[in-house]
Amino acid sequence: MPHPAPVMSFADLRQDYGLAALLEKNLARDPFRQFDQWFQEAGAAKIHEPNAMILATAGADGHPSSRTVLLKGLDGRGFVFFSGYESRKGRDLTANPRASLLFPWYALERQIIVEGTVARVSREESAAYFHSRPHASQLATWGAAQSTPVADRAAVDAAFKAAEKKYAGREVPLPPHWGGWRLAPETVEFWQGRRSRLHDRLRYRREANGDWAVERLAP
Repeated sequence: MPHPAPVMSFADLRQDYGLAALLEKNLARDPFRQFDQWFQEAGAAKIHEPNAMILATAGADGHPSSRTVLLKGLDGRGFVFFSGYESRKGRDLTANPRASLLFPWYALERQIIVEGTVARVSREESAAYFHSRPHASQLATWGAAQSTPVADRAAVDAAFKAAEKKYAGREVPLPPHWGGWRLAPETVEFWQGRRSRLHDRLRYRREANGDWAVERLAP
């Protein structure tokens, strides 16, 4: 009887954390202010693309998927990112408008986990952001629908060149299949690594009246 393949071990990569602590007395009044504080600290620490976040979705069939996207806006309404509406994440969010975001700031031994409901932003908001992008990035949205199979790299390049020719010397219009999403948080967890795996986990939870309650989670 054949032996199973050996299981890889990562025990030698084990690491203890101890850069900082996260205590209730130091929290901001709401998760948006707390996020801004940590985001500024991530920027000061030269974290590469601190606005990069892992977006997790699930489609109508319940199958989960995740990918990295960039946070492009934040206010009291929620976290904004942009994508093709016909991409896998776009189809998932249309069928099941709930999602999770994860900001993995490993160098600071921190992560932020956001969960909530998702809706499309207005076309005006999408257009404003779209026209702030580099010209080449605008052209790239006019290729094949994101996440759909293509013949090869040459097909990708050909679609870009076709868009480049079509919109030469004039404004690139906002595609109907592309725009923004806003995740309105229901919970926001701030995670700070601590020694002996006794991590600090403080979670803001939105109550029915719109206020935020804070609870500590076991490590």
